[in-house]
Amino acid sequence: MTTTNDHVLTSAATSDAPNLRLDDVTLTYPDGDGRLTALDHVHLDVPAGTITAVVGPSGSGKSSLLAVAATLVTPDSGSVVLAGTAVDGLSAAERSRLRRERVGIVFQQPSLLPSLTALEQLQVMAHLDGRSPRTARRRASELLDAVGLAAQAGRRPHQLSGGQRQRINIARALMNEPAVLLVDEPTSSLDHERGAAVLDLIARLTRERGTATVLVTHDRTHLTEADAVSTMTDGRLAAGAPA
Repeated sequence: MTTTNDHVLTSAATSDAPNLRLDDVTLTYPDGDGRLTALDHVHLDVPAGTITAVVGPSGSGKSSLLAVAATLVTPDSGSVVLAGTAVDGLSAAERSRLRRERVGIVFQQPSLLPSLTALEQLQVMAHLDGRSPRTARRRASELLDAVGLAAQAGRRPHQLSGGQRQRINIARALMNEPAVLLVDEPTSSLDHERGAAVLDLIARLTRERGTATVLVTHDRTHLTEADAVSTMTDGRLAAGAPA
């Protein structure tokens, strides 16, 4: 039997124009006797197939923005629409399902499992989503080829360079064909050349696969890859790079 919420999630998965929208989002945390404002009436709209870069100093609210966009944290007020589905009112289980099916997250550190090969790092994601082993292997092989690592499919993390591990991190985030890709400081542990290659890869895959990508970065040298740039300051998001 298909419930109303099942229908909503299924409709989102087949949307022709998946995107991410945050509308007037405010998020606060307890701080002694008061509240600390992490996000202050934030608006963000990321169309499919585009990259929005978010820059700003540490503590400005960038991580909170990603957490809300990933449905990991519920804001105090405002609305979040992810791949055509309004997140407001969904249960914790429904948010988890939406996140698993429609959101890819590229963490700052790849956190690959040391005992698994490059191919297996991706396959385990499909296993969690209930895909058949044959389908998972085919999808994983396709993505490793897309990120230029088909020849390293059988290698484990300690046999790979930092740039290669980050490429696997990106491929893993794309394993379940997300509508939204959230990328947190992907070049922080890489030199300039490898960092530029990773940003080029994210830009290419965003266009090819139609994801709505949010890229949080401190590195202003790579902002040319973005379709839009916003600056986060004290929880407020404004269009444009800092002067």
